[in-house]
Amino acid sequence: MTSFAVRARSGLRLKKPSVLPGFGLTFGFSLAYLTLLILIPLAALVLHSTQVGFSGFWRIVTDERTIKALETSFGTALIAALVNVFFGVILAWVLVRYRFPGRRLVDAIVDIPFALPTAVAGISLAAIYAPNGWIGSLLAPFDIRIAFTRAGIVVALIFIGLPFVVRTVQPIMEEISLDVEEVAATLGASRLQTIACVLLPGLQPAVLTGFALALARGVGEYGSVIFIAGNTPYVSEIAPLLIVVRLEEYDYAGATALACVMLVLSFLMLLVINLIQTWSRRRYGHGE
Repeated sequence: MTSFAVRARSGLRLKKPSVLPGFGLTFGFSLAYLTLLILIPLAALVLHSTQVGFSGFWRIVTDERTIKALETSFGTALIAALVNVFFGVILAWVLVRYRFPGRRLVDAIVDIPFALPTAVAGISLAAIYAPNGWIGSLLAPFDIRIAFTRAGIVVALIFIGLPFVVRTVQPIMEEISLDVEEVAATLGASRLQTIACVLLPGLQPAVLTGFALALARGVGEYGSVIFIAGNTPYVSEIAPLLIVVRLEEYDYAGATALACVMLVLSFLMLLVINLIQTWSRRRYGHGE
């Protein structure tokens, strides 16, 4: 009798072989990668910020300049992400549902913010929307200023965040068959009802994912913003720039404290969005 049969008769439980081998090695590599590149730096950041004590930490994070910078970063990122969701879904719809001359060119232009250095984007936007720029000169007679204001920050964040929404929604939209829309029309649904009741529920998880990516990118954006924001304290100064200012002043405690606040707020924000995504997938049948 073989050893396998002996162990089976003795009642020992045999480990069922995995369909995908190599889990231990790949899991260990993933855990080590996550620990070295993400967890250890974040832990060092938190530990360094605790050196000033709770009272010092609270004084730094409740400073008026810090609060205004956080409001500017998160507020403009939220507005830009909402704008990107609206126009990003429309752009994805046009690229998926219509065939027109130059479609491939438009599709390629969407990815330009991915490849373009953020500093170049910021300089270009500042030159265009400045009072003497191509667009800024047209708005100046109406006393509308874009560059060097919070509106300029929103424009920059829209520019760098739009591809996240389009590239997240576009593949899901391609999987939605035209037959679904035709059936809805046959049953008497209007175009607006088809979009609201047939298309959007299926796109909702992808839209939320694109929104989360655009929002996260906007909160931490630096290069494309500093050239068009004006960087006026209490008015158009973003939190990443204030961190750099603190570092240049050798105020490492203030920089790390502000970085920890941004870390906590970003984590809570993404956690809420992920919970909404999970609820949406379960409701509309996209869960596991």
